[in-house]
Amino acid sequence: MSMRKRFFGTTSFYLIISLLFLGIVFIVSGFINEEGEKIDFFDKFKNQYSIHALPLPDSLFFAGEEVPVNYFDVRESLDRELLVNTYWQSHTLLLLKRGNRYLPEIESKLKEYEIPTDLKYIPVIESELTNAVSPSGAVGVWQFLEGTARDYGLEVNREVDERYHVKKSTEAACKFLKDSYDKFGSWTLAAASYNFGRKAVSRQLERQKADSYYNLVLNEETARYIYRILAVKLIFEYPEKYGFNYSFEDLYHAIPTREIKVDTTVQDLTDFAAQQGINYKLLKIFNPWLRQKQLTNKRKDTYLIEIPGENYRDYRKILNTAKQTE
Repeated sequence: MSMRKRFFGTTSFYLIISLLFLGIVFIVSGFINEEGEKIDFFDKFKNQYSIHALPLPDSLFFAGEEVPVNYFDVRESLDRELLVNTYWQSHTLLLLKRGNRYLPEIESKLKEYEIPTDLKYIPVIESELTNAVSPSGAVGVWQFLEGTARDYGLEVNREVDERYHVKKSTEAACKFLKDSYDKFGSWTLAAASYNFGRKAVSRQLERQKADSYYNLVLNEETARYIYRILAVKLIFEYPEKYGFNYSFEDLYHAIPTREIKVDTTVQDLTDFAAQQGINYKLLKIFNPWLRQKQLTNKRKDTYLIEIPGENYRDYRKILNTAKQTE
């Protein structure tokens, strides 16, 4: 015990001395340039790094509905979310890259259901376009709770959980949003109800005698919800305006797959993957809705399992295909 204490004490002493030395070197280097001339450290810092207030639009629409950006409270709420998402650079750049892979497919499904494409940004803020699991048990890109998922036709059990299925969960989300729009007559309120629930939104509209999201007092999460969507919309539509620069090659691109129909029991999905020329990891990447290592399928349902094309683990082939289909 005493030897351990002495060892860590000595280590800590040398660590502190090293950090102090590095700090002194950093400070001195900040005041003396390569020619030995004395310079002002704060001027150097100011010239090399600065943070700017962000431009806010004079007019803005969400899903064809005007956002009252002339209201001070609306403007400040939007400003907050723009600042958070713009200056959390690594996070938002990752969303931009990821969005290039998933948003076109989501947008296509929204159009099929005649839903404004601005609502494609809901899964961006809900899950960061990942198969996230929330503390409340919401799952997948669209963050469905189990009961709501079943209400909208998704299969949820020990072996199959279609909340993890991007295509099917997007279709379920479209149905939910259409029902909400039919109830409220507003896509903004429909989007808010996706977070807060239709009953809760209806209750607050009645209680506060309001007819607009922008006139409601809500819990913090829902009060920020639409502004978070708007901030993401602005950054995704005008990335360079908010300081995000990237090339076509930097983005994550859709990976071509083929579908295999399965209507029987699959005893071992690892063996099944090998038969398709891939491994279990790739099978799970493209079919995260398969939750176990087998698919019992007692009811003999038909499932479509996605398999990537030959050599499509090679990003160069993915990129070449993306360029050809651009």
